[in-house]
Amino acid sequence: MTEKLLDENIVNQVREVFDQLGQPVEVLYFGRETGCEYCDDTLQLAEEVVAISDKLSLRKYDIDEDAALALEYNIDKVPGLVFAGRDGEQVLDYGVRMAGIPSGHEFSSLIHDLLLVSSRDSGLSQETRQFLKEIQEPVLLQVFITPT
Repeated sequence: MTEKLLDENIVNQVREVFDQLGQPVEVLYFGRETGCEYCDDTLQLAEEVVAISDKLSLRKYDIDEDAALALEYNIDKVPGLVFAGRDGEQVLDYGVRMAGIPSGHEFSSLIHDLLLVSSRDSGLSQETRQFLKEIQEPVLLQVFITPT
């Protein structure tokens, strides 16, 4: 049996935070069998986090075997995670993605992303929402981090 990545103290803390989960969230994991240093650990972490709440679910995909789906969700790096709403059988894509293993400080970003998607609200002000509606050309926003 593989050793758990999350100890009981962390699981209990996350469980308390997950009391704030609103609507169901589905995590779509994209990995690769070979040539991906952090895929196994990312999948295990996703499985452990999703197991903490019945409002969370996980679907696993291979970026090569499921290339059309990866393209649909704009996943071009592995490991890759999509955080989507779930409404019955319908997947609600809010464009929230994570590439790489969410360890260290990024673990809190993972938890925050799940809460954000479950709330179905970005938290942006009306002024910001109006500004974004007026953008006429596609914008790609990426935030890069490095574990140090």
